[in-house]
Amino acid sequence: MRATLLIPLLALALIGAACSAAQSTPTGVAAPAPMAGGGLADSASKGSVPNGVSAAEGIPSLLAQTRDLIMTANVSMRSDDPWKTADAAKAIAQGLGGTLLALSESGTGTQRSATMVMSVPSTRFDDAINALKKLDAEVVSSSVDAKDVTDQLVDLDARITTLKAEEQRYLALFNRANTVDEMLKVQSALSQLRTQIEQLSAQQKNMKDRVAFSTISLSVAPITTPVPNEPLTKWDPARTFSAAATALVAMLRAFADVAIWLLVFGWIPLVALAIALVATRTRRPTKAPAA
Repeated sequence: MRATLLIPLLALALIGAACSAAQSTPTGVAAPAPMAGGGLADSASKGSVPNGVSAAEGIPSLLAQTRDLIMTANVSMRSDDPWKTADAAKAIAQGLGGTLLALSESGTGTQRSATMVMSVPSTRFDDAINALKKLDAEVVSSSVDAKDVTDQLVDLDARITTLKAEEQRYLALFNRANTVDEMLKVQSALSQLRTQIEQLSAQQKNMKDRVAFSTISLSVAPITTPVPNEPLTKWDPARTFSAAATALVAMLRAFADVAIWLLVFGWIPLVALAIALVATRTRRPTKAPAA
């Protein structure tokens, strides 16, 4: 009789132990295994990587970080046909989802030049720079600048939130106003708050747009072909004789000009000298006759 009672009790104990073990470990989820560095390796998150880290190489990427950056680039090139290079750069920007902001082309023939400003999505910024450098042109210089505006955006968001909360309080006061004077005062305060909110919202939108789309300035100049040095000319006696004859003619012409001037104006000093001699003789005293 006791044996028959023990068998059901043992079965109930085994069933209770199995239920408690099932509750402690969820079905289908493996416990994380410890790593060598003390962390936990999760097999389910093997394909995900932290922000700012490349899954392929584990190298931090500037554009993948959680910071809000305004990216700008300046690229200078030289090309055989700057206008053609500018058209290719424009096609690159439009192919990446960007747009052309400004374009200036000048010059003719081999002296053409072009300058342009493009806007591309920040997520395709590196692709745009690499594509520009692969154009049929020589890259003279390139520079990339990143301005961190994360703190400014956080500050703008906090100020807008505060002003909107204050706006709600003024709306509640406006609903409880009893006189026209109170309503006008609350309405004036609401108008000022709304102006501040709109200004900050516009500033915030402009900054977010500059974060979302990066600016690339490109200038393309023509490739100047060097002028070949003139070869040294051989000695030519005929050319030397011609140069000497020309110099002789010029010298004789100069002597002839001097002779003509002397012929025309040379008598003037002679006349002056004659007048001086005559005047000297007339002033000389005559000797008295001897007795």
